[in-house]
Amino acid sequence: MAEHFDVVVIGAGPGGFRAARRCAQRGASVAAIEKEYVGGTCLNWGCIPLKVLLASAHTLLAAKQAGQLGIDIPTVTCNLQKIHERKDAIITAFRKGMTATAQANKMNLMQGRAFAVAANKIKVETNGSTSELQTDRLILAPGSVPVELPAIPFDGQTVISSKEALSLPEIPESMVIIGGGIIGCEMACFYSAMGAKITIVEALSQLLPMEDEWVGRLIEREFRKLNIDSITGRKVTSVDKTTSPARITLEDSQILEAQKVLVSVGRKPFVDAETADALKLRMNGPAIVVNDKFETSVPGVYAVGDVIATTFLAHGATTEAEVVAVNATGGDQTMSDYHLIPKVIFTFPEVASVGKSEKLCEEEGLDVTVGKAFFKANGRAVAHNMLAGQVRVIRDNATNNIVGVTMVGDMATEFVALARTLIGKPYKPGEITFPHPTISETIEEAAENAMGKALLD
Repeated sequence: MAEHFDVVVIGAGPGGFRAARRCAQRGASVAAIEKEYVGGTCLNWGCIPLKVLLASAHTLLAAKQAGQLGIDIPTVTCNLQKIHERKDAIITAFRKGMTATAQANKMNLMQGRAFAVAANKIKVETNGSTSELQTDRLILAPGSVPVELPAIPFDGQTVISSKEALSLPEIPESMVIIGGGIIGCEMACFYSAMGAKITIVEALSQLLPMEDEWVGRLIEREFRKLNIDSITGRKVTSVDKTTSPARITLEDSQILEAQKVLVSVGRKPFVDAETADALKLRMNGPAIVVNDKFETSVPGVYAVGDVIATTFLAHGATTEAEVVAVNATGGDQTMSDYHLIPKVIFTFPEVASVGKSEKLCEEEGLDVTVGKAFFKANGRAVAHNMLAGQVRVIRDNATNNIVGVTMVGDMATEFVALARTLIGKPYKPGEITFPHPTISETIEEAAENAMGKALLD
C-alpha cells in the first residue's frame, strides 16, 4: 500500500526544501524527494561552492594589495587542492545540517528520481527499485539546468558549464567565458584572481545586461584592473577544439584562443517529461505556468523556483516557497512585488539592487530623480582602500517615494536588505541612524541627494 502524505515536494533545493519545512511546521505530513543531493543546485553546484571559491579569491587579492595599506606580504600563492577541499567540506556540512533540519521538523526526506503519474500519485525510483506515494497536495520544485548552445555543446573538458568550472583540478592559463551575466562575471573574478587570462564575450551591449548601463560600464572598468578583457555586442559562432589551445571564432571573424571555454549564457527550467505529460501541465516554453498563488493548471499542484522562470535566485525561490506552503496547507496568500526581491552579484566589486532600476523607470515613463554617492568620498571605504563603488537611489517625483536602489562596491550585497527598507516611502533624515564611519552612509547620502528639496518639506 502506498504511503500517504498531506504534501509531497519534488525537489529539495532552496525553494522545495523551504516549502517542505514550512508545510511541516504548519502541521502537514510532508515528503520531499531530491534526485541527487539535498540543497539542489544552489548548495552543491551553484551559490555556495562559487561563494567559497570567491572568498579564497578575495583573500588572495587582499593579500596581494596589502602593501597599499602598509602591510608587506612577500609571497602569496594559491593552493587549489586545499581550496577545493574546503569547498567540499562546507557543502558536506550544510547537507548534514539540512538533513538534521528535516528530521527536526518531521519531514520525510527521500533521495531518488520522483515523477507524478497523477496529481495525487508520485513514483520514486531509487537504486533500481520503485516506490509509490499518495498525496493531497503536490509542489514541484525541480530547479533548472545550464543552457547549452547548439553550435557549442558541452564536452566537460574543453567546453564546460558552470558545474565543471567549480571543480577544475588545475587553473587554466586562459579561459574564454561566453556570457557576461551573473555566473559568467563571478567565475571571471575567481579564475582571474587565481592567475588565468580571462576574456568575457557578451552578445548584448554590456556586461550584466540585466542591470543599468552605468553598472555595466563600472564593472567593465574594474574588470580591466583584474586583467579581465570584455568583448560586448558580439556572439561566438564556433569553437574549434582540435587545436590546443582551442580557437574561438566571433561573428566578426575575430579569433580568440583559450584552454577552456566556459559557456555561461543562463539557465533554463527543468521539468521531468513524464510529470509534464501525465499532469498535462500548462507550459510557457520550458517553464511551468502558475497563478498568483503558485498553483499550476492542475488543481492542488503547485510550482516554485527556477521551474517557473521568475527570478532564478535562491532567495527568490524561498520567498515563493513561503507563499506556496501557506496555500498548500489550506491558506490563501499571493506573492508580493517581485521588484522587492533584491538582486545580488558577488563580483569584484559586488553589485546589488532592489526596487526599480533606472531603465525600468524610463520604460514606465516615470519622472524620477536619481541621487548618487561614491565610495571614494566615504571614510570607511577609503580607510579600507575600497574606492571602486557607487550607490544610486531613485525617487519618483510624483509621489516623493523611493522606488529603487542600486549599489556597486564592496559589501553591497550585505547592505541591500537595508536599502529595501527605503522602498515605497519618502526618505526622512533621522528615520534610520547610519553609524559613522561606515560604508552604509553612502545609502544615506544617495537617498538625501535623491530627495533634494523634498527632503526639507
